[in-house]
Amino acid sequence: MSFGITKTIPAGAGVEVLDSLYDGSLKEYEFHMAGSEPKRLKPGDYVYTIFNNQLHGRLRINRFITGASNPNSGKPRILVIVEAPGERLSIPIPWQSHRGTRYTEGADWPA
Repeated sequence: MSFGITKTIPAGAGVEVLDSLYDGSLKEYEFHMAGSEPKRLKPGDYVYTIFNNQLHGRLRINRFITGASNPNSGKPRILVIVEAPGERLSIPIPWQSHRGTRYTEGADWPA
């Protein structure tokens, strides 16, 4: 299995943001999660991307940047830097979108 987190790409960001993660136009991308230090994640784990209630792909975590803060609340946040392009599913899997970060064992990723 491939441990990681799921993150939803907001509909307002558009499918263009999703596509850019997998089409080779980016070398890396920044996600964020609450907290001051990653407790369960490590480089080499994955960020699984959800858009429009479908799991579209995954990107390998390269590194973390700690010490950042949420611009709205001032609470600590971790910047999760992933390598792009990632692995995109040829057929997306139905998956409930959500806010924030959820951990996954990656069991639903096709072998």
